[in-house]
Amino acid sequence: MAQKETGAENVRWDLSPLYLGLDDPQLNKDIEAVVRKARNFRNSYRRRLAYNLGRAIRDYSEMEMLEKKVQLYLDLKRKTNISDATVKAKIFDVNRIFNQSHGEYLTFFAKELIALEDTVLEELYASNPIVARHRPWIEYGRIFKPHILSELVESALIKRSSFGPEAWSEFFDELEADLEFEFRGSKKTLTEMLHISMESKDQEERFEAMSLINNGFKGVFAKYAAQTLHIITGYAGVDDRERSYDHPMESTNIYNRTSDSTVDALHRAVKDVAGPLARRFYRLKAAHLGIEILKWSDRNAPMLFSDNSFVPFDEAIKIVLAAYKSFSPTLAYLAENSIVKANCIDAPAMKGKVTGAMNVSIVLPEDSSISFILLNFLGSNEDVTTLAHELGHGVHGLLAGKKQGHLMFQAPTALCETASIFGEITTFNLLKDRLIKKGDKRSLLALVMSGIDGLINQTVMQIGFSNLERRIHGMNSSYDKWNNPKKLSTEELNKIWLETLKSLYGEEGEIFTYENTEYLWAYISHFHTPFYVYSYAFGRLLAQSIYACQPRLGDKFEPLCLNMLGAGNTKNAVELLEPFGLDPTDEKFWIDGINDSLGKMIREAEQLSYDMNVFI
Repeated sequence: MAQKETGAENVRWDLSPLYLGLDDPQLNKDIEAVVRKARNFRNSYRRRLAYNLGRAIRDYSEMEMLEKKVQLYLDLKRKTNISDATVKAKIFDVNRIFNQSHGEYLTFFAKELIALEDTVLEELYASNPIVARHRPWIEYGRIFKPHILSELVESALIKRSSFGPEAWSEFFDELEADLEFEFRGSKKTLTEMLHISMESKDQEERFEAMSLINNGFKGVFAKYAAQTLHIITGYAGVDDRERSYDHPMESTNIYNRTSDSTVDALHRAVKDVAGPLARRFYRLKAAHLGIEILKWSDRNAPMLFSDNSFVPFDEAIKIVLAAYKSFSPTLAYLAENSIVKANCIDAPAMKGKVTGAMNVSIVLPEDSSISFILLNFLGSNEDVTTLAHELGHGVHGLLAGKKQGHLMFQAPTALCETASIFGEITTFNLLKDRLIKKGDKRSLLALVMSGIDGLINQTVMQIGFSNLERRIHGMNSSYDKWNNPKKLSTEELNKIWLETLKSLYGEEGEIFTYENTEYLWAYISHFHTPFYVYSYAFGRLLAQSIYACQPRLGDKFEPLCLNMLGAGNTKNAVELLEPFGLDPTDEKFWIDGINDSLGKMIREAEQLSYDMNVFI
């Protein structure tokens, strides 16, 4: 499967709004300024917050914006050439300097802020506009009061953090970016191999690619991946116990502004409702492919009768922007003018670049927002929806940055998927409407099947990842009790990985064979941010439920959505969904979200298949 030119080869981001290069004198000046501001902050506000909280918040925000600007620039440089020794050295040096500065000068701030008496804060909310504006940020921080350690301990932890789990994760990224596979006479990157294993219409080619990936992970890479997980889970376990969290997921759930019971309900709903629906869908896919038992490499296989898998980059941009305009002219304008035309996308897939896709938005000094998107664009329909997804993150960040400012613009992970999923849904619906107008039922079915693949990957697969994560952090196989995590060998991780797959996708031979899949856990870098992955399922189903309100709300829908996206980190899930008449604390919310999205799409695929005389 030869790689085609996509038009993305020269679509590179312009980082000059941040810095002109590593040798830009302003870069070092800003690094020095961050340290100076931190030192001045401590001297000005330590033990004086009750009298100077408004000015302290203003100065803290300005200092953090400058720090994030430096870190973003260096991180973006690293992501496009992860083995660049000069950039790596600069990042390490800057992180060491900033961590030392934070530990030395800033740990008092959180400690003293949460210690302020409620009566003092109420007076400040009433008298100081800066404090009043930042009330949601202050109260959110105070939720963590029982879990903050002494100032000396917090200081020591921050100073040492450059040499902790994050350093292992960064080196893991380097190893992954350097992976190379010999495939049918040419060398391929991991991104290219994953593309072949999912997008090829040749079953043997898909299986060969996935087998090479799996076998390529054996040995050193899998051992390093296992050791990285051991360091991360071990560190997190000690930290959680020291901070008096009841279990390893609690801190993430609090960060996501949601309850343990809500997250548990999500996991149950996906296992009990989405899992069986996924298995029903894969039986339909097997019927179309003429395969009795699917290989795991057939899971994302495109339909044989469609040739819509290659889309040039310029066309992808046009499709996605048209989709956004059909949903929200405001979001479309932001996406086109503040991201696409601002040269804030780095699109080509190439060796040495990090795999996957991501968006990073920040608020710069002077309160201007900027958003950058990284892609590995190879021209598939999946790449088009990925573009739509990341542009959604971008406009979300830009909207919230403008409305909330630096300290409150970044929504928690579980709540920041909303605009990205809106972007995916609207793009999918636009492509679908075009095919309906053409009367091309075969291509329509192929698109619907591909959409179901994506939806299952974002819900069932991510909860599968989450179940693996819960197990390696110490949860038992019944998911009802936490124990201390232990060091797991690659063989033990392989076993747990296959158990979590089979619990959702069926036992060996029921739907799939799992040959050459045992090491596929090894490249999932999201495991290095504990319990990050469930946010994808949370966000996808939450966004689907909101999107389903559009017919009922009519003209009120877009302004309600813009208000929600502009809220940033000022509201929890319950508060965000209340204007739409939805309640995420009710398990029925998640069940309805699954049935109204995945269930509805599968029924549509079954009807189109019936018209083609294909039955389960």
